[in-house]
Amino acid sequence: MVTTTNIPDTMKRLDEFRIYYNHTIHPELMRMEQRRRNLLWLFFISFVLLVGLIIFELYINILVITLLAIIPISLYLTWLVYQAQQFRQKFKPNVVRLILDFLDDSMNYGELSYDGKRTLTKSQFLSSHVFPTSAPIYKGEDYISGSIGNMVFELSEILVQDFSKVNQKIKTVFKGIFLHSRFTFPLQGNILILPRDQRQYLSRSIRAFTQSGGKNIDDRMYDARYMERFMTYATHNADVNNLLSIEMQQLIVDYCIRSQKQVYISFIGTHINIFLVEKDDFLEPFLFRPNVSFELVEDFFEDIQLVIAMIEDFDRYY
Repeated sequence: MVTTTNIPDTMKRLDEFRIYYNHTIHPELMRMEQRRRNLLWLFFISFVLLVGLIIFELYINILVITLLAIIPISLYLTWLVYQAQQFRQKFKPNVVRLILDFLDDSMNYGELSYDGKRTLTKSQFLSSHVFPTSAPIYKGEDYISGSIGNMVFELSEILVQDFSKVNQKIKTVFKGIFLHSRFTFPLQGNILILPRDQRQYLSRSIRAFTQSGGKNIDDRMYDARYMERFMTYATHNADVNNLLSIEMQQLIVDYCIRSQKQVYISFIGTHINIFLVEKDDFLEPFLFRPNVSFELVEDFFEDIQLVIAMIEDFDRYY
C-alpha cells in the first residue's frame, strides 16, 4: 500500500528542520530584522521632519518655497517606498533558498532552485483543463523547480482572474499553488479530480471536460473517504485503474486532510497538474512587526514539503 510520510517520520523531519532553523535560518532572520528596524527608524525620522517642514511652510506662507519643496519631498517619499519594496523582495528569496537547501539534502532529491519573479506559464495553466477560462489576468511568482527520483517538477504561486459575464467585474478563478510534473512513461487519456464541496461552482469545468469526451467515473472509485471529498471524471482511454488505484485515492485524501486546503488534480496524458488553493501569499514579511518567528518559516516549510511529497510518492508508486 502507498502511504504518505507517516507521523513519526514527519515529526523527525520537523525536529531536524528546527535544528537547521536555529543554526542557519535564524541568523539570517536576525540580519533582516535589523534592516527592518533601521527602516522603521528611517520612516519615523522622515515623518517627524516632514511634519516639521509642513508646519514651517505654513508658518512662512510663501508659495514659491512650498512649490519648490514639493519635488524633493516627492522624490524622497518615492525612495522610502522603494526601500520598503527592496526589503520585501530580498526577504523571501533569502529565506526560501535556505529552506530549499535543507529539503534537497534528502535522499533521492535533486537540487531545488528558486526564482522569485518567474512563474509557471499561462499555457501550462490552460493545458491542465481544470479551470475553463482564457485567463485574461494571469500573474505568478515564487517559482521552484527540481527533481525527485526520475520525476522533474516545477511549482509557483499564481493568481488567475477573469471578467464576470454578468457585470464584467473582475473575479478570482484561482489563487494558490500550481504544481506541474510529468510521468516518465507514455500515458493516454485525461483524468480530472475536483473537490465535491465545490460542485456548485464547477459546472463550467465539468461541462467543458465532458464535452471533450470525459464522463463521471465515481462508480469506479472505491475509497469511501475519497468518494466523500472528490468527484472524478475521465476520458474513455484513460488508465484509471493504475493512476487512481484505491491506494492512490487514499494518498490524495491524506494530502487533502493534512493540508486542510482545496485540492484540484488533473492527469493530461503524461502531465500531472496539482492545484492547492491558498488565500495568503507565501512567506510575506511584515514591516511593522518582527519576522523572527519559527512559526512563520515552519508554515512555509510544511506547505512546500507537503506539495513536494506528492511528487515523491508519485515517483515511488509509479
